[in-house]
Amino acid sequence: MFGFEVARTLTVPDEPADKLLQIEAPLGMTALYLQKDGFTLELMSFDREGNPASRPRPVNEPGLTHLSFSVDDVRAAAVHATELGGEVMEQTDVGAAVFIRDPDGQLIELLPMAYRRSIGEV
Repeated sequence: MFGFEVARTLTVPDEPADKLLQIEAPLGMTALYLQKDGFTLELMSFDREGNPASRPRPVNEPGLTHLSFSVDDVRAAAVHATELGGEVMEQTDVGAAVFIRDPDGQLIELLPMAYRRSIGEV
């Protein structure tokens, strides 16, 4: 969606990942590494029984609550997100920016490229 390329897909063995992540085996874990402009984003998936359900998290809760991406066209990106199974959080639409929720429930903030340039992006 954001122009990342898949760099690597890794089926993670239960040991020692279960100890590292403090999750009881079997994990059924796959790690997907996406790259763009020298940045690597790791996404983890756990295909197993007993995973906790996704839950909404307020953005002022400690820890990672959302990711932000600057895009050329916020509206077009929001439409594309719905085509990929995401949901536009219409109540967050402030005109220039909006939140979407991905199919796993993660919040993603869509911002215009003008915002990226305004914070000193070179």
